[in-house]
Amino acid sequence: MRSLPLPLALTARLTPVVVLACAGWAMTSGPDTDAQDSAGKDTRQTQSEKKDSDGGSSGTAASKTYDAAIAPCTSVAAKTITSLVPGAKTAGKEIPSTDTKLRRTCSWNALKGFDYRWLDISFEIMDSDDAAQSSYTDRLKEKSGGGDVPGLGDAGYSVVNLTTEDKQQTREGTVIARVSNALVVVTYNGSDFESKKAPGTDVINTGAIKAAKEAVAALQKSAG
Repeated sequence: MRSLPLPLALTARLTPVVVLACAGWAMTSGPDTDAQDSAGKDTRQTQSEKKDSDGGSSGTAASKTYDAAIAPCTSVAAKTITSLVPGAKTAGKEIPSTDTKLRRTCSWNALKGFDYRWLDISFEIMDSDDAAQSSYTDRLKEKSGGGDVPGLGDAGYSVVNLTTEDKQQTREGTVIARVSNALVVVTYNGSDFESKKAPGTDVINTGAIKAAKEAVAALQKSAG
């Protein structure tokens, strides 16, 4: 899968300059100096607290709808797996991840007769809704030629492509959905090794969208 884009960073710089222009000024440690120092500290503290309340650099992080990826192999009904990937074990196989809290993927594949099908479902967790939207937008640029899927999460997109290698066709559909600060990515493809033809576009697209809808529903349910 693709790497996640880094979020934008905003750095604020503040350089106070104080010029003392009174001739013959004497620095002392008397009560007046202490009072001025205290007032200066109070002013800076008040400014710092205001900065925090306005969402400054030391403010608390924005809350997230999803803190961790859900189990992908149980996100789709067994009957859906049987329909989309005939002959596959409905339990699926989870792919190893470097951080299962942020990304989890399950895979199903099977060859029944000469008909081959493959289905992947991934859940990816971002730091914020904006970060998820940015990643979603970038992926759509890589998967051009598709179209929106209305009602799929906060935003949904589907695209189908046909490839041919050694005269063997493979048709692959990809559905990407953003749900708050999470992305759900479904990949579904198929080939017929006897005819060397691929399943029709509608077959692959409909199957990928069906799996995506169930996966999105499972994710939303996990949030309560």
